[in-house]
Amino acid sequence: MKKTMMIGSDLSGFELKEAVKQFLIESGIDVEDIGTLDPNKPYPFFEVAARGAKLIQNKTHEHGVLICGTGMGMSIVANKHEGVYAAACESVYAATKARAINDANVLCMGGWVIGPVMGVEMTKAFVSTGFTQDLEDWRAKNIEKARVAVYTIEKDSFNNA
Repeated sequence: MKKTMMIGSDLSGFELKEAVKQFLIESGIDVEDIGTLDPNKPYPFFEVAARGAKLIQNKTHEHGVLICGTGMGMSIVANKHEGVYAAACESVYAATKARAINDANVLCMGGWVIGPVMGVEMTKAFVSTGFTQDLEDWRAKNIEKARVAVYTIEKDSFNNA
């Protein structure tokens, strides 16, 4: 099964979502737009974030981009779902490190904070960076151990909820 990247926004992130979606399509990436599809009929951030997080959880989508006013609301809601690691980022550097160090699978951005050109550059960095990419060997080994520890914390948290 071919993986598809999901993208979604509320009204505040609509313009940025459209720019990022166009970049992804032009880059040859299959994209599923989970809304808002029409700025006159916006979806609330918490609905879009939950919808996107479930796509990551059921493994039909490996990565995604969620955009609201600041990126924080989407990140908070998405991170309530087991197996979703959503990072609210405001720079190319943060988007790169979210993948390389934290193995984030969802990039969250803010339409009030980030313009379309920057959003595209951040997305480009996010989709082209792998976990532990360009890290020194010792750091990569420590980050691998951290990922296992975080996974254990996550499992304990969700299983005891």
